[in-house]
Amino acid sequence: MKGHERDFTSTGQPPWKSPIAFSVLLHGALILVALVGWHWSTPTDDIAPRSIAATLVVQQPRAPQPQAQPRPDPEQVRRQQERQRRETEQREAEQRAAEQRAAEQAERRRQEQQRREREQQQAAAEQERRRQAAAEEAARRKAAAEAEAQARRQAEDERRRQQEAARAAEERRRQAEERARQERVERERQEVEARRQEQERRLREQQLEALAEQANREQAEAQQRQAQAAAAARAHEQQMLSDRDRYHLLIKDRLNQAWYRPPSATEGMVARLRITLLPTGELSSVQLIKSSGNTAFDNSALSAVRSISRYPLPDDRDTFERYFRQFTIEFTPLELR
Repeated sequence: MKGHERDFTSTGQPPWKSPIAFSVLLHGALILVALVGWHWSTPTDDIAPRSIAATLVVQQPRAPQPQAQPRPDPEQVRRQQERQRRETEQREAEQRAAEQRAAEQAERRRQEQQRREREQQQAAAEQERRRQAAAEEAARRKAAAEAEAQARRQAEDERRRQQEAARAAEERRRQAEERARQERVERERQEVEARRQEQERRLREQQLEALAEQANREQAEAQQRQAQAAAAARAHEQQMLSDRDRYHLLIKDRLNQAWYRPPSATEGMVARLRITLLPTGELSSVQLIKSSGNTAFDNSALSAVRSISRYPLPDDRDTFERYFRQFTIEFTPLELR
């Protein structure tokens, strides 16, 4: 806490309402009243004009004497001064403590900065030492590599000189042999080329025959697979139709058992419902899509559908998805359709 905020919080009232300020204001008011009274009590002489012989004397009204103000209690003044002194000492102590904390924080920051600078200098020195060591090692390796390369070059030059001498002696013999070899190689090449062409011709014929056989075999297999797939599809379709009819009859039988026809049902009433089932046979939802015109009849049909906890369903998922995931059924007073 600092400034006038500390004064305000320590006394519990603004500084201008403190006893010292009130005493100063009271003494200032007494001095002002005394000065005004003295001014009013001083007579004023008017200078008469030369053309008038009489002198007019105006008596000024006497100013009222200021009433004596009660003197403040010395003990109260002393306590107030003692409280103000303690508050001042407390503020000064707080200020000194804040300054001490700020100085300690500044010192810690300075020491931390010095530590970081030392660490950076040490890291830089270590990096420089490593760089110099790496440079020296690189120079040593470079010198060794250059010496080794020089030795290899000298050995290679000597080897090439010896080889040139040997090649010069060998070249004449080789030329004679080369001509004979080329003739032999050409004959062999022609024979090999003829055999290769014959092998390629036979291989192409064999490949064509194999491709033809494979194409015929694949065509026959494809036709067989298509026939099998068509037969399986027809069989599956027949099975699905059979399951549809059988399980529709089972569902209608369950609904007939659960349906209570209201007495108000009359011939000609038809309530059409859309039923949605889950793969487990549980009812997902039921919706009245065509009313019979009789609320009791419609509600009885809805109640019958909802009363069945699990509907009989085929095991085949395709049959369920096509015919039993969602279907419609009509309730009439005579039968279910």
